[in-house]
Amino acid sequence: MLIGVPRESAAGETRVAITPETAKKLKAQGHVLRIESGAGLGASVTDEAYAAAGAEIVDRAAAFAGDLLLKVRSPSSEELALVKPGAALVGMLNPFDADGLQAMAKAGLTAFALEAAPRTSRAQSMDVLSSQANIAGYKAVMIAADRYQRFFPMLMTAAGTVKAARVVVLGVGVAGLQAIATAKRLGAVIEASDVRPAVKEQVESLGAKFIDVSYETAEEKEAAVGVGGYAKAMPQSWLDRQRAEVAKRVAQADVVITTALIPGRAAPVLVSEEMVKSMKPGSVIVDLAAANGGNCPLTEAGKTVVKHGVTLVGETNLPALVAADASALYARNILDFLKLVISKEGVFQVPMDDDIVSACLMTQAGEVKRKKS
Repeated sequence: MLIGVPRESAAGETRVAITPETAKKLKAQGHVLRIESGAGLGASVTDEAYAAAGAEIVDRAAAFAGDLLLKVRSPSSEELALVKPGAALVGMLNPFDADGLQAMAKAGLTAFALEAAPRTSRAQSMDVLSSQANIAGYKAVMIAADRYQRFFPMLMTAAGTVKAARVVVLGVGVAGLQAIATAKRLGAVIEASDVRPAVKEQVESLGAKFIDVSYETAEEKEAAVGVGGYAKAMPQSWLDRQRAEVAKRVAQADVVITTALIPGRAAPVLVSEEMVKSMKPGSVIVDLAAANGGNCPLTEAGKTVVKHGVTLVGETNLPALVAADASALYARNILDFLKLVISKEGVFQVPMDDDIVSACLMTQAGEVKRKKS
């Protein structure tokens, strides 16, 4: 196949959908790779590195002329004008963006959104949400450490002892677990909260204390189990008790990392303005849900602000701040997905009996195919 990889045009997007490692493997399978000049520069990959892997370095129009396009983000209207009708597209295409999907269908694309892959063991190697969330959790702590005007670890010096930073992580999915692990490596004292009781053991295995809130009704217990790796909305009675417990920990915290995000929905409020007011001057909140409204109402998407003496970081694309490794993991996710839609003979196919392919298929033959959730 003729595979095109254009340079990402979304503001602040430094990742790239292919690396020399995966380019070499695709080339070995007999594919022709055309990569737009400069596509990998934001991820520290030069044109020369791609050329050495067997790719052709081309201009923008040639990159978009491929039979199969590999991207990080959804194509803009200007980019859609460059695609070849009937081409296939693989990327993180935001399955909940109805207008975007309609535009891709109108352009004649057979589009696959990797975020829609089922949370199953077989799909783990293609799980872009996990691979990128892992990086986001790491970077959130590194940003917090940079913004926090004190040490993270406890230090005993001739001038006296410095206490370890107290970190609270709210939401213990992939990003939250990585945030805990990273903060632990930096020497912080960590507490974490999540609505799913099953994560308590994981939290404690990483050296953090779980903020436990009991479940008093069958409804609360059922909601806490969650579906497909995501928590369900919890009953208000439990949320009230959890909020009270979390509020106590937040007031004592030096750093709060919030990671609660349910795809396609507004982010739940975990840290209220009153809770921010209770925090110590110089404390830091890094809100990983900033792009979906934030877990704190004071968060401003894409900005770092100081309110009530607390620094709130609202970065909306943390993986792009670790672009080299983020691209490497993402490119491997794509490579594994391509094994499902390209036969051993190199022919593009859409096997609808494959649960991963059918879940990821967003548009085909001019129609939006996304399954209703």
